[in-house]
Parts: sequence; structure tokens; C-alpha cells
Amino acid sequence: MDKQISSPSLNTLTAPLVENLLVNAAGLRLHVSALANGCRVIDAGINVHGGLEAGRLITEICLGGLGIVKLRASTSFRHWSWHLDVYSTDPVLACLGSQYAGWHLHHGEGKAAFSALGSGPARAMGSNEALYDELAYQDAGDHAFIVIETDTFPPLEMADKIAEKCGIAASALTIILTPTSSLAGSVQIVGRVLETALHKAHTLHFPLHKIIEGVGSAPVCPPAKDFLVAMSRTNDAILFAGQIQLFVEASDDDARELANKLPSSASADYGRPFGEIFKDVGYDFYKIDPMLFSPAQVAVSSLTTGHTFHAGSIDLDLLDASFN
Repeated sequence: MDKQISSPSLNTLTAPLVENLLVNAAGLRLHVSALANGCRVIDAGINVHGGLEAGRLITEICLGGLGIVKLRASTSFRHWSWHLDVYSTDPVLACLGSQYAGWHLHHGEGKAAFSALGSGPARAMGSNEALYDELAYQDAGDHAFIVIETDTFPPLEMADKIAEKCGIAASALTIILTPTSSLAGSVQIVGRVLETALHKAHTLHFPLHKIIEGVGSAPVCPPAKDFLVAMSRTNDAILFAGQIQLFVEASDDDARELANKLPSSASADYGRPFGEIFKDVGYDFYKIDPMLFSPAQVAVSSLTTGHTFHAGSIDLDLLDASFN
């Protein structure tokens, strides 16, 4: 399918959400600055505390304005009361077209190099990911917004590269920084519970146009100063306790097959905190089974037949082992 400038514009939808961050930066414990080229940078946890609400709002920004994210209290998960609920009426575009951390950003060489993953609607303007050919989607506009998982500020040259790829002036670019070890950073990663299901469905070659709506939920994990621990907890929140439901236009056989293959427990690597697995493979992501990255418990509802198929389960013991 040919890429085309498409509607809705993810960056246009996201603009008022970013403006809310800017207006309420002090109350959200964020810090706003500008690089020499005029690029706005919002620090959500490097030199400031940030917080849960900042993370919730940034998650909605990652979803390109096509998702609703809420904090909710529950007593069903033993020691972990707070959950993040995610909902989208256009989960394919929101999760894969915007939220997925698919833009590999790199500048420099050696230990001084900047390397990180970019999420958010700027991807649909500047990234050359093949995924957008499948989605037949491309965004354009005067402003772009990107969320970067990093604990360091990007160099000026990185901002210039992103702006150039997006076809905008650097002064029209906003970069939001979310360290994994921060409250905001951990929330925005846990907020990918629905996105992991969409990404795995795509990996399983389920037709994306048949996925109509989606909802997800996962517990808010305690952050950790140690990067490996923080990364493990944010992943484990989804792997061990994430829940999603997809509404699809599909036959019972196709819906059942998708449900059975979606849970994290369908992977041979399932069963230990992510940090242990990552360490055992020499910190090489590519040696981990990609089928592991998905929610613990899934439901797939066929809009064609009205039947729902369930698979997977929540593992509170593994969750406790990770979070403690």
C-alpha cells in the first residue's frame, strides 16, 4: 500500500496535550527548557522528580491523542493497588502508529554517543520504519512531538536530525524525556500494555485492519534507581499482570488462535523477572524471544460472532518477586 498524508493528524491531535504539560509544568514537577536551535525539551525525570500524573499525560501523548489513560485503585493484585487503564477506539494507529518505540535515534561514536528509542506522533512524520507502509499512513504538519526513553539530554545535533527528518524547523520540535527509573518514565512504559498486544498481533501476522478497539490495564510498578531493576519492573508489570481485551472482526477460529498465542506465557522465556532473563543473555535484547513481550492475560472478542476467547493468567507471585 502507498503511504499518503492521512487523517487524523497525530501531531495535530497531540498539540493540546503537550500544551497542557507546558502550562502546568511546575505542578507536574516538570522542567521546560530550549536548546540553542529553539527545540523545546521537557524533562520528566532527569533533573526533576516528575510524577504519576505527568506519566499518565505523557502516555496519552505517546498514543497520539487517540487514547485515554487513567489511574485506578484496585484490591485484586494483593500488594499492588494502583493500575493504569488504557483505552483506544483506534488502537492500531494509536499504538503502532504512535506509541510504539520504533524510532532508533543515534548520534556520535563511542561512550559519548547518544542512543535511545523514540515514541510518539513525530514517528509518523520523520521515521522511515517499514511499518508505516503497512499502515498506509504518514503525518505532516508544522510541529512534531517525540517522547524519548533516556536518562541523558540529547545533543543539539540529535534534535536537528529529528527536525530535519520531520521536515520542520527545530524550533517547532518538542522532545519529552522520560528516564525508565523515574515515576513518569515507569508509568509511560507500563502504559504500553495495549501496545504490546498490538505489536505481538502484528508479529503474528494477524490482519491489523480487523482490530477495531482495544483496552488494557497493568499495575503501576515502584520505580528503581538501578536501570536494570527499573527496566525489569516496567516490563514485568505487563508480562505478569497486564490484561487486555481486543475487539476484532474475525471468525471464531481466528479469534481463538490469536487469543491463545498472545499471552506472555506462550513464550518459552516466560517464568522469571525480565531482568534475570536479560542478564542471562548478556544484555542482548535480540537473544530474547520476541513473543515474550505481551500481556499476561488476554481476551479476544469476535464482533462477527459475539464470542470471546480467553488465554493466559496473572501471576502475583512473579509480580511480587519482581516488584520487591
